[in-house]
Amino acid sequence: MWRISMRAPQLVFGVAIFTLLSLQVIAKDGKWTDIHEAGRCAIRGQCGKKSFFGSELPCPDNGKAEDPDKETREKLVAICGNSWEEGAVEDLRTNLKRAERIISSCPACKENFFNLFCTFTCSPDQSQFVNVTASQEASSGKLIVTELDNLWSDNYGKGFYDSCKDVTFGATGGKAMDFIGGGAKNYTSFMKFLGDEKFLGSPFQINFPRPAAKAFKNMIPEDPTAKACNDTDEAYRCACVDCPGLCPELSPVAQQQDCHVGALPCLSFAVIIVYCVSLLLLVAAISGHIAYQKHSQRKSERLQLLQDAAISDDEDEEDIVHHAGILERPQKQYKVNTICDTAFRNLGGMCARYPFITIFTSVIIVIGLSIGWVSFEVETDPVRLWVSPTSAAAKEKDFFDNNFGPFYRAEQAFIVNDTHSSGAVLSYDTLSWWFDIETQVQHRLSPQKGLKLDDVCFNPTGEGCVVQSLTGYFGGDFSNVNQNTWKKDLEYCTQSPGSQECLPDFQQPLSPNITLGGIEDGDVLSAKAMIVTWVVNNFPQGSDGEQRAMDWEEGFKNVMLNAQREARERGLRLSFTAESSVEQELNKSTNTDAKIVVVSYIIMFLYASLALGSTTLSVRSIVHNPANVLVASKFTLGVIGILIVLMSVSASVGLFSACGIKVTLIIAEVIPFLVLAVGVDNIFLIVHEFERVNISNPDDEVEVRIAKALGRMGPSILLSALTETVAFALGAAVGMPAVKNFAVYAAGAVLINALLQVTMFVSVLALNQKRVEDSRADCFPFIKIKRADVSSAHGAGAYGYDDEGPLQRFIRKVYAPNLLNRKVKVGVIVLFVSLFAAGLALIPEVALGLDQRIAFPRGSYLIPYFNDLDAYFNTGPPVYFVVKDVPVTERQHQRELCARYSTCHSYSLTNVLEQESKRREISYISGSTASWLDDFFTWLNPNNKACCVENGKTCFKGRDPPWNTTLYGMPKGEEFIHYLTKWLHSPTNEDCPFGGAAPYSNALVIDPTTHPPSVPASHFRTSHTPLRSQSDFISAYASARRIASTISEDQNISVFPYSKPYIFFDQYSTIIRLTGTLLGAALAIILVLTSLLLGSIITAAVVTLTVAMIVIDVIGTMALAHVSLNAISLVNLIICVGISVEFCAHIARAFQFPSHTTMEKASRVVKSKAQLRGGRGGNSNNNRDLRAWTALVNVGGSVFSGITVTKFLGVVVLAFTRSKIFEIYYFRIWVALVVFAAAHALVFLPVALSLVGGEGYVDPEGDGSLEEDLARRRYRALLPEDDESDEDY
Repeated sequence: MWRISMRAPQLVFGVAIFTLLSLQVIAKDGKWTDIHEAGRCAIRGQCGKKSFFGSELPCPDNGKAEDPDKETREKLVAICGNSWEEGAVEDLRTNLKRAERIISSCPACKENFFNLFCTFTCSPDQSQFVNVTASQEASSGKLIVTELDNLWSDNYGKGFYDSCKDVTFGATGGKAMDFIGGGAKNYTSFMKFLGDEKFLGSPFQINFPRPAAKAFKNMIPEDPTAKACNDTDEAYRCACVDCPGLCPELSPVAQQQDCHVGALPCLSFAVIIVYCVSLLLLVAAISGHIAYQKHSQRKSERLQLLQDAAISDDEDEEDIVHHAGILERPQKQYKVNTICDTAFRNLGGMCARYPFITIFTSVIIVIGLSIGWVSFEVETDPVRLWVSPTSAAAKEKDFFDNNFGPFYRAEQAFIVNDTHSSGAVLSYDTLSWWFDIETQVQHRLSPQKGLKLDDVCFNPTGEGCVVQSLTGYFGGDFSNVNQNTWKKDLEYCTQSPGSQECLPDFQQPLSPNITLGGIEDGDVLSAKAMIVTWVVNNFPQGSDGEQRAMDWEEGFKNVMLNAQREARERGLRLSFTAESSVEQELNKSTNTDAKIVVVSYIIMFLYASLALGSTTLSVRSIVHNPANVLVASKFTLGVIGILIVLMSVSASVGLFSACGIKVTLIIAEVIPFLVLAVGVDNIFLIVHEFERVNISNPDDEVEVRIAKALGRMGPSILLSALTETVAFALGAAVGMPAVKNFAVYAAGAVLINALLQVTMFVSVLALNQKRVEDSRADCFPFIKIKRADVSSAHGAGAYGYDDEGPLQRFIRKVYAPNLLNRKVKVGVIVLFVSLFAAGLALIPEVALGLDQRIAFPRGSYLIPYFNDLDAYFNTGPPVYFVVKDVPVTERQHQRELCARYSTCHSYSLTNVLEQESKRREISYISGSTASWLDDFFTWLNPNNKACCVENGKTCFKGRDPPWNTTLYGMPKGEEFIHYLTKWLHSPTNEDCPFGGAAPYSNALVIDPTTHPPSVPASHFRTSHTPLRSQSDFISAYASARRIASTISEDQNISVFPYSKPYIFFDQYSTIIRLTGTLLGAALAIILVLTSLLLGSIITAAVVTLTVAMIVIDVIGTMALAHVSLNAISLVNLIICVGISVEFCAHIARAFQFPSHTTMEKASRVVKSKAQLRGGRGGNSNNNRDLRAWTALVNVGGSVFSGITVTKFLGVVVLAFTRSKIFEIYYFRIWVALVVFAAAHALVFLPVALSLVGGEGYVDPEGDGSLEEDLARRRYRALLPEDDESDEDY
């Protein structure tokens, strides 16, 4: 983040050139450089200025050079070596020393730099490579040089550039070439930058023409041997950080590349191959079977001619089929099911017999659990949501915050010109307006505490707040912006941000990458965006300091919102963010989505009321007697059903809030939907089964009918509720609080909801039935409807009443028989296996991550900000490599960390980071490392006389052992801590750019309590490359982990990486494995529970396979719908497992325990041997066909109307949410879930069970008693005539 202040390099070099030129020996008068020979000058002395404010320029002089006196020679030799001339030696030394501070870390670069300018000025053979090309008369009347050619060989120019191009400078983390060469990318640009005449640069134009460019008569290019950064002479050899050629080669990184076969992932390729082969085998098998059947048929026809005709009497055939339902009925009982049936029968009877006690008790328990709401807390801190408190990332963040302080709060704005055709955002008027906006930000008082920016900003030097804006190039004052020259001034400052004239108040250079965006071809004036960042101090969560900062941010946002309107008037667009913006916008999204939840509940309530009422009301009964509507309506039941859902949610929240488990936004948004979907389903199943019992046993008491209904549906509800609860509870094993807390709340809510449904709702159902039979109005039970047909209301079989609605009749007569046709089965299996294969093949295409833009409501002001951040911000986030418990006061450990000294380990921390930055496409590390240890030792260098001064004397001057690059003379132990403390309070300024106060004040911790005092923690700062996508962030985090681990192992020290975004991407290092583990464990539990409750491991395996297919299809849909895998989608996948079980459980149980009443209907709808015809064998295919048909007829309608439709209505409302995250992560996934789960439960599962389902058991509720048989016979006698004589089914 920090940049070291210094005077502009161009000014340094310009003064150096001028000073050197002033050293020329006075020679004979002459004109321009006519003679080019050894021992002759080209320029000399000081003859005047171009203007009043200009610099003194030399005279053109082609005279001979002369020897200086002894004293001048000694001074020149000290500066330039053996080349000499006489003049202002002290000015030369002073100005070259300023340049030396930038490049002194690399002796080769320094030597080449000094050699070029000293040779240019001091060589006695100057005229051989210098030619004056232009001059003018000065105000003094003398002729002065305004342009010249300085001829150097290509070899030297290239060698000079190569020796300096990788040199880094201090804590800036930037390249010295940015300061001395304007960021040149080759030696010609480098030399051109050094010689260009410019304000505060070279005082006249010095051209560095290439020797081959044109003929230079009698001139010889100067061609000394440039020192290389990896020179064989150790005196000129540079450190690894400044010379990649000296760095050790890092081990190649085994990148985790996904396996591919061509363009296809290996998994996808394998699935496609297996699928195609299987399909071909199936086609071959079917073709062979058809051929064999035709052959057998022809053989049978020939034999039939020789034999008597087989029995073909229709009545005999009908008799066989008529008794199929009885012949195929399972005869065995399953003890576990019998126990469950008995338990639920007793529970239902008790609740129906004592309804008011049951309801009162349920309400009291729910109220008691809901008392826990007093401890209700919502967790909104993203860090505490997405990262396990026991994870390495969380512990590392705590360590960083505790030792170095919380990371700064950043407020940022983008001013973009995307409306004008020119595209450039910079203009004089725009600058004037923006200076005014920044002034408003600086002086705006916060709404509550009246705070200004100065009260909360980060101000490390005490000179000014850290505001990274191009206004800093002009001192933050618009009066410094000259309307005629501002463009040149801006170009100059962006090229030389370290120039003293370009430094902002906080005295750190401003890189153009952090102030301007959308620059084209290096022309800063073409920038499409201005970028401004205000850095504010951060404090621990909940502290007064944090509240002060958040209060100031409210005032900041008000200024920005007003500025947005002003920007639009100017044809510009302004986007911004404050540190608190994300959390506030997320909460706004949740508040918006609360309306969607309410709408969904209303729709569910209306649908439940209408659909439940339709079970006892037909159009004919309403037309026959409209008064029946008032009695048979189930509006009250719908209200109670929805109320029970709310009660279960309230009880779960209260219970776990009392346990100290915080509610998350996911819980608040998802669980109401989840429990609503599950709860309404069970209500439909109970009510539908109760109505069937009303038909088959109309003369029983209400309590008995309730007991029978719950006895039959209770085990199904137990199966679905138990598997859902356990599946959700699995998430509690995950350390991620967002998933863990959701799992706990969801499991509790589903379980409590199921308990209330089999107790409280059953009691309400009993009361409702008594009301119906007493002809009292729904909602107003004190009003008796005398005209109502009571017998039809309770299923006595009156005129117009039918226990089957249109949906059930369609399933019984059309859908089920056709679905179980042999050819249709083959098509169904092929279709669903194809879907499963497609889902598997698409799994590798599911991306990781969560684009935070979709978490905000539509229209949020943060969405344009994040778009601009991606488009225009070309700087990656800073990354800190934190060193723990390393005794850096000892020489051995200093060598493990440093880089700029000859005895530093080749694979030291800083050296490794420098090398990693050279392969940024793998490491995602960009730029040099700010090493506090190297800069501290450089600060101690006695050659930097203005840096370490103690008692008026330069530290380490004359010390024994002396300061040297071998570290031998560096301090250790208590002396190390003494100077380190002094350095951390040393300011950074022009005279000493290595002070530690500004760049390193919070980079290390000194513990004075140990003996000797120690440095228990410190960090080394570098930065990432610009990270544009979620995959970039994930890869950068993984790379930083790899680098830290490598350093820790090689140097035997403790190192970890830290960057502010890391905490949000830690989940992705384990989320794939976690997803597989959770889903696999959930499926295993489903297999165990369904095996136990259904009594068949084969049927349980079919159910588990069906659930797995649903989940795989949903994952495949995620790839197509651009839904990435993250904590939210992981929660949804867990939900998919639970909901899928609910779709399948009722069909599977109805298959295992078929209703003999329903099976008997098969005798009237099945007329041919091809349809459900079977023998006596209970395990035959026909037995499974019959039970599959019975399951569909018995519960298929309830699964469709009570599960599929209710969930679809609840989910479809999400399409209208303002929250993009709801639309993507809930609407898309849940729509896919409903579609796939319904299709698999109602199409694939019956077919699969009919093929490989387990052996069935006797339904305990179907005991075949005399009175039940009579009731069934009465029902059969009352069936419409067309049912008896249907020839088609």
